[in-house]
Amino acid sequence: MIEGYGLNDIVQMKKDHPCRKSHYWRIIRMGADIKIKCLGCDAVVMMERREFERKCKKLIEKAPVEE
Repeated sequence: MIEGYGLNDIVQMKKDHPCRKSHYWRIIRMGADIKIKCLGCDAVVMMERREFERKCKKLIEKAPVEE
């Protein structure tokens, strides 16, 4: 389980996306559910926060802080 993730962060999931174009995902919506977008094929997947935390492997890149 990872901690400290936020909107527009890049994460790596435990299983790769079937498109095989990218191993990384961008978080595009956060709330009770989390929506992530494949950086290879732009596919969007929505899952519960608990499921996301279980399936996420690591945080790759933090999004720049906007002021």
